[in-house]
Amino acid sequence: MQVIKTPIPNLVVIEPRLFVDERGYFFESFSEKKFREQVADIHFVQDNESRSTYGVVRGLHFQAPPYAQSKLVRVIVGAVLDVAVDIRKGSPTYGQHFSVELTADNHRQLFLPRGFAHGFSVLSEEVVFQYKCDNFYAPEAEGAIAWNDPALNIDWRIPASEVVLSAKDATHPPLADIASPFTF
Repeated sequence: MQVIKTPIPNLVVIEPRLFVDERGYFFESFSEKKFREQVADIHFVQDNESRSTYGVVRGLHFQAPPYAQSKLVRVIVGAVLDVAVDIRKGSPTYGQHFSVELTADNHRQLFLPRGFAHGFSVLSEEVVFQYKCDNFYAPEAEGAIAWNDPALNIDWRIPASEVVLSAKDATHPPLADIASPFTF
């Protein structure tokens, strides 16, 4: 696997090594040993999967300590624009975001350590999205930032008139109104 650093510390894109022949392809989507050696000493405890249709924006979500989560995300079917926002107080990139297109064809993955808000927009007709978490979901620790926070100025690559949100995701506050529970 190739680990690609992003402009934000500790946030990395992972490109697996693909073996292609006349039958199709094979790749190792996760190896705990290689991940610990090349990315972070993380033990994932929960896998999640969602299915969405074009225009859906999910996020920007996080879980506060002690239930914070690191995530390793990827697309099985379709394409998303995956977005991570650094919400670690004291980070030189606090309030900055990074986005990457994750698709079933490029097999890329994004690793988000604890201290990031996460979201994605669905660029294809349908998407199946999977992610590994290093902590269990705790509803009492949920936190979120407005997907359209003008200070973040995220280009979700979907016209605002076509964005589909959950009732909950439509009401989150901007980053400036959140007391981040994370430090760098």
